[in-house]
Amino acid sequence: MHLPYFTILHWLDLAFFILLFIFLTILSVKAAGNSTKLLVSMIFASFLVTAFGSVLGLVILEKYTKKAVLEHVEKRRVLINETMVIKGQVKNIGKFKINYCKLNIKLVNNGWGAKIPKGTFFKSGGLNIFGSKSKQMQKPNTVKVTRFIITNGLLPGEIKNFSVIVPYPPYFKNTYVNYKLYCH
Repeated sequence: MHLPYFTILHWLDLAFFILLFIFLTILSVKAAGNSTKLLVSMIFASFLVTAFGSVLGLVILEKYTKKAVLEHVEKRRVLINETMVIKGQVKNIGKFKINYCKLNIKLVNNGWGAKIPKGTFFKSGGLNIFGSKSKQMQKPNTVKVTRFIITNGLLPGEIKNFSVIVPYPPYFKNTYVNYKLYCH
């Protein structure tokens, strides 16, 4: 498990919500008077509001301050061991250091414009004399793989090469490959 790298904006977000919680707690003490139940409920509500706000702020900052793109992506199928090798570069286009990047790869069989084989939508309801085809093992049509491609940091403007090996079933044809890059 990799912990996200906090920038100065993340620390300012946390400091703001801690100060807001302290301010709301002081207001709660003054407003509650002698009622302990009211004081506890007001402090608990203040905690919930500030905790939710700080976590939401951190998630938004993670999304918009840690930006990277894939460049020069090449894919090559290796028939001898039924894999696909995906090579390329990751470039940090943000203004802050990225701690790690993970790449989600999804291979879809018969993707985008391939012919649909007979019997995909409707199975014949007639009498099968020689056995049923529906008892055969269904082959998966998608392969999902997640790999960490950057683990030791990426400075602003820096480019690093990556290489990923993905299992590629031999029965896949007209394969659609989808990439999603998540950096923190």
